Amino acid sequence: MKKLAALVTGASGFIGRVLCARLQREGLAVWALGRRKAQGPWDAFIEADVAESVPIEALQGADCVFHLAGKAHELLERRRDPGGYFRTNVEGTRRLLEESKAAGVRRFVFFSSVSAMGGITSASKPVDESAPCAPQTPYGESKLAAEQLVLEGEYVPEPVVLRLPMVYGPTQKGNLPRMIEAIARRRFPPLPEAHNKRSMVHVEDVVVAAMFAAEKEAAAGKVYIVTDGQAYSTREMYLWICEALGRRPPRVSVPLGLLWAMARAGDAMEALLRRRLPFDSDALEKLVGSAWYSSARIERELGFRPRRHLRENLPEIVRFLGYG
Repeated sequence: MKKLAALVTGASGFIGRVLCARLQREGLAVWALGRRKAQGPWDAFIEADVAESVPIEALQGADCVFHLAGKAHELLERRRDPGGYFRTNVEGTRRLLEESKAAGVRRFVFFSSVSAMGGITSASKPVDESAPCAPQTPYGESKLAAEQLVLEGEYVPEPVVLRLPMVYGPTQKGNLPRMIEAIARRRFPPLPEAHNKRSMVHVEDVVVAAMFAAEKEAAAGKVYIVTDGQAYSTREMYLWICEALGRRPPRVSVPLGLLWAMARAGDAMEALLRRRLPFDSDALEKLVGSAWYSSARIERELGFRPRRHLRENLPEIVRFLGYG
């Protein structure tokens, strides 16, 4: 009996390694694809950059493709230079889809982002897959364009899209590790409670969702938001990080009005200097605004049940970053 095989692009990344390990435990042959040769939980490694070329040999015999490779969003994105995002996230995806079609791949799981839907959401109700998409950044625009290729390009018969919020777990990359580092070094202001709501998801839950997306017939042709089912305020995150660091949080917080005054001063300096600064109204909005999403659809249709919660996993993340 033929052993099922999966190709994982971006395999050496944070999510990719955890996914490959799970696929191997499930008995699949795992072929990893990445820009630089690496050791990891896979049976073979194909050195290639999807933005440049994808050898069809990498896809022949693959039952499913998990496409994680892409250019990640940056803290200070520049709208005037979206080319890097589109070269990798759109044209790279198109190239992989073309080779997948030629190789006869059926199931194609694309890892997208809630950034494809937009930026700040309401704090009164979570956003689901029925909401219109209005991306606000070059990264979000590129992810939405790639989604459309996957779902509407007729390259593979069973495409699936997973939209992820911030993914947490043992990694040094991303906004959460930056926040932990800033708090650990006492460089993060004690924020007030803004009552915002932000969705997140643990990497292990992402992998469980990806397995459902690959296995369940009902997933074909669908888009699914994946979260841990919780809504966190930035103040809660701040207090829990202090707790995980073994540190008592300050008794006073910086008033929100003062933060907005500082942010507007940043806006004025940007206009004067004609360059982006680390703190402006956009940065503060992302910090205290809401980004609340519903994963009810994947729970209802595929039986996904998140098992991780940010607070209980922060001590492990803090130790991984060397602050425990």
